[in-house]
This record gives sequence, structure tokens and C-alpha cells, in this order.
Amino acid sequence: MSDSSPIARSLRIAVIGTGYVGLVSAACLAHIGHHVTAVDSDAGKVHALQRGAIPIYEAGLQPLVAAQARDGRLSFTDSTADAVHGADLVFIAVGTPPDAHGAADLRALMQAVEDIAVSIVHPLAVVIKSTVPVGTSDAARAALRGALARRGIDWEVPVLSNPEFLREGTATEDFLNPARILIGARTAQEAGVLKQVYEPLTRRGVPLLVMSPRSAELSKYAANTMLAARISFINEIADIAQATGADIEEVREGLGSDPRIGPAFLKAGIGYGGSCFPKDVSSLRHAARGLGVPTDVLAAVERVNERHRHWPVERLAQAYGGRAALRGLRVAVWGLAFKPGTDDLREAASLVVLRELIDAGATVAAYDPVAMRNAVAAVPAHARLEWRASAADALTDANVLVLLTEWREFIDFPPERVAEQLKDALVIDGRNALPTARWEAAGLQVHQVGRPVGDAHPSVPVMPWRDAGDPRARPAAAAGTS
Repeated sequence: MSDSSPIARSLRIAVIGTGYVGLVSAACLAHIGHHVTAVDSDAGKVHALQRGAIPIYEAGLQPLVAAQARDGRLSFTDSTADAVHGADLVFIAVGTPPDAHGAADLRALMQAVEDIAVSIVHPLAVVIKSTVPVGTSDAARAALRGALARRGIDWEVPVLSNPEFLREGTATEDFLNPARILIGARTAQEAGVLKQVYEPLTRRGVPLLVMSPRSAELSKYAANTMLAARISFINEIADIAQATGADIEEVREGLGSDPRIGPAFLKAGIGYGGSCFPKDVSSLRHAARGLGVPTDVLAAVERVNERHRHWPVERLAQAYGGRAALRGLRVAVWGLAFKPGTDDLREAASLVVLRELIDAGATVAAYDPVAMRNAVAAVPAHARLEWRASAADALTDANVLVLLTEWREFIDFPPERVAEQLKDALVIDGRNALPTARWEAAGLQVHQVGRPVGDAHPSVPVMPWRDAGDPRARPAAAAGTS
């Protein structure tokens, strides 16, 4: 985390919403020298934050919040009126989850706009930090104007777009050392107040781009859908590699070394998840449909991603000779969060894999270093689903290991210990994260996305112990019952 030197003018900022984006933004805005009041309608959550309890797992966030609160630059309240009173700017950072049709649900955002409208006592600017469909800033501006007119107020309240580009697991670093800052404003004068906010960062050389609000809103969607498209693209190439005997890791190196393409987001695996990519692809497609614009590429991105979420169980079934052979199998699952560095299970592939394994009659012993509490809350209890206290504990009596999140502790786990525990010495690596040479040297067979398995042709996984004379054999006909 980089510290910034003192700013020319400290602004008073209200941040509505203390979810992932709101809390990180509030803490970081305080860190660069502003006085920030974060608002949440959940009084219990506010009281917890006031006590120093952080509701999400994010590296570096807890000490940052504690330090800013201690220094008097960050406070929490459940009263929008209290936060707006005296503020120079109000950031809206509430959730915009997908509705049943895939569109962004803007009810919380528009409620925040209404709350601001009844709380304004002096001119200020409103900044939309939430990810919203193109045109939302204009709609919010119109709603504010109408609400203020009903109060007899004729101020024009600027509504700016300032999309976030925060990666879960590195969010505070991303905020304080961004690749760029986007400001969507109708005039240079309106953009000026946000330029003041970010002056501690821009004077260090961080690029700041000013554009129209609609362009800023679309830029956010375009960025996330482009990254999602790269993930689905490399996964489709991995499917071709699997069928042809090529190695996707070698292909990725050849592809990523092209300076026109680059290596980022070209890691084959079980697809993307989390709160951003799935929602933003869906929301952009929904908006485009309403405009009569086809979205063939984005539709393919979604289809490929959905297919790869099923890869671990399909690969496991292939290795054992069919889904029927999974009945009675004991499966250790390492990793539940959609990516390392977070406890977020939203749209995580693990939710699909757990359900499919249980439906197939397998018993699952699952472990994640930080997401266990969220997993217990999100996944329905089942007699064949066990939550384990450690990676080693999950291996107890297991036939096979399935890796779904590439936490460092899993990558560094001694493969010799895994080989001692697994009855069938089989590992399904859905993230292409494990050092296969070392794991195979320990006597394990490692299946990865788009990669050959040992010397076998990748489309025909070989389990050498399937010979009935091998004491490790587990013929499908002898599989246990649920």
C-alpha cells in the first residue's frame, strides 16, 4: 500500500453503502486525506464497523479501516442525512445485483438517490461508484432534480460517474495504485471536484481520463466483459488442446508472448465467478437486447464459462468410467471461494461442483482457508457433505482430491502427504495451479484443464490402478451406496 503526501484540500465525503466497493472506497479515500462518513441502512452492521469488525475478507482492509477510524478521518452511521450534512460529495456504492432477467437491479441505487434528495441542505456533487447500465447517471440526475424541485430547491446537482476497477483480494492496492481513474462528467467544471478527490494519486502519475458519463458507464462494462471474454476464450482453446494432445500451458505461453495480446487473464480453468464478471456480462447483454443490438460474442462467453464450471465432475467421471462410478466415492475438495484472496462465493464454480458430486452419490469433504463460514451459509446441509478444518483433514479416507481455488497453501502442500492419504492417488486440478512434475513424482495422477495426463493421450485419461489385480483398484461395480 502506498501512502500519499498531504493533499491541498481535504474534502468531506459521504459514501452510501458499506459493501465490498463502498467499504474499500471509504477507507482508501480517508487514507489519502479526506474525511469520510460511510453510511449503511443496516444498523447492526454499522455498530459492528464502529467496533472495528470487518464483514468481508480483504487483504489489508481491516488495519486500514482501523487506522483511519482511529485518526478521525473515517466514521460510520446509519443516517444518510447525518452523512450528507456538510459533505462536498456523496459517493453511491450500493449493490446492483442481477434481477431474474439478468438486468441490473437499481432499486437500492435509486433509493440512495431519494435519500440524498431529502437530505441535501447545500450544493454538492453526487458520484455513482456502483456498476450501472449506460444512462443511469442521467436518470439519477433527473430524479434528483425532480425531488429537489418538490422541495423548492433550484440547485443543479451534478451526478458524475466514477466506475471502480477493484479486484477482490487486491482491492485496497488497486484503489491506491490504479492503472487509471475514469471520470464521467458533463462539463469540465463538474469533473473538477473529482479531480480534487484524486489529486493525491494523479500527482504521482496515475492517469485520469475525463469523458461523458455514458462513456464512463460503458467503459466499466466493456472492461469486465473483455476480461471475461479472455477467460472463456482460453478455456475454449483448452478444450481444443485437450482433444488434440496439445498442452494449453505451452499454448498460453506462445499466445501471451505476443505483445498485441499479453498474458493477463489467459489462464485455463473452471471459469470466472464472483460479483462482477457474471453480473456485468449478463447486464450488458440485457441492455443491448433492449436496444436491439445483438451480443453474439457475449452469449458465447457465458456459454463457455457455464460449460467449464462442470469440468471437474465431468473429468472425474471420465477418469472413473462414468458418473455411476462416482457413487460411494469420497472426494476431498480444496477451495470454495471463487478466487484466492477473498471469502466471496458469489457465482463460485465450487457451488456447482459440490451439488453435482452430491447428486452423483459421492461424499464430499470440503475445506477453504477463509470462506468456510460463507460456504456453510450458502450450501444446503447434506448427509454426504462434510466441512473440514484443514486441507489435511479433508484428505482423510478420500479417494480423490479436487482443487477448485488456487490458495497458496494448497499449491505448497507436500504432494507426498497427499499421495499417502488418497486411496486412488488421483487429483483433479481445476485451476491448473499445481506443479505437476513434483506431484506426479510423488505417485499422483494429476488432471488439469487442457493438459495431457502423464504420457497418456489427454482425451483418454488412464488410471493404471484400474487393473483388478492392483490393491488400490476400485471397480465401478463395487462402488458403495449413498
